[in-house]
Amino acid sequence: MQDLATPLAAWYATAARDLPWRRPGFGAWGTLVSEFMLQQTPVARVIPHLQAWLSRWPAPADLAADAPAEAVRQWANLGYPRRALWLHRAAVEIRDRHDGVVPRDVETLLSLTGIGDYTARAVAVFAYGDRHPVVDTNTRRVLARAVEGRAQSGPPSRRDLDAMEALLPADVATSTVVNAAAMELGATVCTARAPRCDACPLASACAWRAAGYPVTEDRRRRQARYEGSDRHARGAVLRTLRDAAPRPVALAEVIAQWPDPAQRDRAIDSLIADGLAEASEELLRLPR
Repeated sequence: MQDLATPLAAWYATAARDLPWRRPGFGAWGTLVSEFMLQQTPVARVIPHLQAWLSRWPAPADLAADAPAEAVRQWANLGYPRRALWLHRAAVEIRDRHDGVVPRDVETLLSLTGIGDYTARAVAVFAYGDRHPVVDTNTRRVLARAVEGRAQSGPPSRRDLDAMEALLPADVATSTVVNAAAMELGATVCTARAPRCDACPLASACAWRAAGYPVTEDRRRRQARYEGSDRHARGAVLRTLRDAAPRPVALAEVIAQWPDPAQRDRAIDSLIADGLAEASEELLRLPR
């Protein structure tokens, strides 16, 4: 394999965006919170929520001492609110099992609620400076194009970690930079719909470019339309509960005017099943 790490690191030194979680001293808790928030949510939307969250709960124990309902309220309109509940549970686990300190070990991180392969390695690498391959959607796209010569990446697999491991330099500090650089390249240059190959530091080594930019199947799952969907109904129910908190809302009054009563009931049932709402005596509220 060609040396992709050197041009990636050199490019990143001048092209990296100034993001809060990249600043010195940001800390493992801040990194963990940012990674939860960044899942399927654009950076620009995350930053103000992240700052507000860390101002309110600067350590895991601070969040663990508060009610799960407060985490869901603070999550506001970030979407996929189960992440707020998982983050609260992870904070409780960090407080109770790890003396309030975010673990460094990948396997220990994986034992926490809501943390998978990507987030565990991201915390170990970006917060603690350890050497592990870190692969998100943007990195997978860079690997697919530069290494495999494909326009799009396939479904996530163990092969992604192996491919990134092969690209990383042995030097631990440089490997951290290369992990970040691959993600940054995919987010800002090697984008899904309009890659800027003229600005890419890997242009001369890119297998996809060398092959003449062949079109390959896009096997990513398309997200269903939001307006009028079950997700839309769930969001409307949660918004009602957040606005009313800490008071409960009469079950019959929760988005009572929703055009599809069956969808409304599905939304409420699914939120209760996910632990994002509690029902009792014909009342609905955020989890306590």
